[in-house]
Amino acid sequence: MEFTTYTLGEVCSRLSSGKSIKAAEIFPAGKYPVYGGNGLRGYADRSNFEGECAIIGRQGAYCGNVRYFKGEAYMTEHAVVCQANEKANTYYLSALLSTMHLERLSGQSAQPGLAVGTLSVQEINLPSLEAQRSIASILSSLDRKIELNNKINADLEEMAQAIFKNWFIDFEPFKDGKFVDSELGMIPEGWKVGTLEDLITIKYGKDHKKLEDGTFPVYGSGGLMRFVNSWLYNGESVLIPRKGTLDNIMYVCEKFWTVDTMFFSVPKMDYVMKYVYNYIKRFDFSKMNEGTSVPSNTAARLNKMQILIPTHEVLEMYDETLCPIYNKRKMNDKESRTLSLLRDTLLPRLMSGELEVPE
Repeated sequence: MEFTTYTLGEVCSRLSSGKSIKAAEIFPAGKYPVYGGNGLRGYADRSNFEGECAIIGRQGAYCGNVRYFKGEAYMTEHAVVCQANEKANTYYLSALLSTMHLERLSGQSAQPGLAVGTLSVQEINLPSLEAQRSIASILSSLDRKIELNNKINADLEEMAQAIFKNWFIDFEPFKDGKFVDSELGMIPEGWKVGTLEDLITIKYGKDHKKLEDGTFPVYGSGGLMRFVNSWLYNGESVLIPRKGTLDNIMYVCEKFWTVDTMFFSVPKMDYVMKYVYNYIKRFDFSKMNEGTSVPSNTAARLNKMQILIPTHEVLEMYDETLCPIYNKRKMNDKESRTLSLLRDTLLPRLMSGELEVPE
């Protein structure tokens, strides 16, 4: 496969930053996604871009990150919009840029930053447009399947939350039974009000920097970080951020590792973890910040969180009801990880020409 060398500026019809937007205009949900230096920031009621592009993070913790985007959105001044001209396929260009470690080009200041001028003179090697399209087709098919799995899992999550609300907020399956007064209002007879430490033990995560790459996931307060060859805990657990994004509560059921910004939990009895996860997902953890510059939480505060405790029989029925949902979600996650690994393995070989796409 033959390659031609260009500068990035030579293959772009647009290579420029977006525009600033007030924080008050960004919401958790809305019409148009808002992209900044670290990726998706939220949603806004107005847009400043429509089409297909590669988005390069210009500033922030993930300076130099690259993602492909197609649609209508608002691009902030911390995101560089990169649109291909007739020499390049935008999806291929996005994939190529993601292999170039653009963060190395950022300034050495306290706040990393990428200058558009610096990006524009970077040399890239492109095969024919036909070859680019063939490679983009392979990579995008993998990405679409991963995206579909993520969408299915989001729907499954909504379904699980709806079942929780039906059982433990509206008490629909128990309406014909007797209710008694409690600190949380009227609850079914036989249930009680307790604290989180009645159901689970909160444990601290540990630093993982010295561990080698492997197959077990490592979770931090921001989510999945990487994979290592050792695990800290094996089984059902609810992961609760200690610092950072406090509302990023996760349910896992596998061998895993958590770093010190993330608590993990161990059940004190059977059938409680899915219930605990869905119960505390409804809490506003932003109000539990200890008041430091970085949002933080403590085990002592979590342990004393008030929680409704159903009978063990109800917990068992609820766990059995949710098992098919969480098993399907786990299968989707496993498939997506396999596809991501396949994509990451193919990407450099396709970009270098080591692996050619058959006609």
